[in-house]
Amino acid sequence: MSSLTVDLVAADRVVWRGEAHQVNARSVEGELGVLPGHEPLLTILGEGDVTIRGTDGTSHAATIDEGFLSVDNNHVTIVAEHVTVTQA
Repeated sequence: MSSLTVDLVAADRVVWRGEAHQVNARSVEGELGVLPGHEPLLTILGEGDVTIRGTDGTSHAATIDEGFLSVDNNHVTIVAEHVTVTQA
């Protein structure tokens, strides 16, 4: 099964980096789900929750303020000024 390489980054630190099967976030246009093979994308995120389902079966959740999300070649980058981990 394919996977995503994910970087969740706050202004001052890398919050989470790893392999995942799925990433969910809230863009300014609505909820967004990213799976392996997703088309390239760059979108603005609104304040809300980000959920990452790791390849090891774990789930990681965080709340972010505004930021952006990019997808390219199964690499997801999420950048926000503030990130609060709600579930590791």
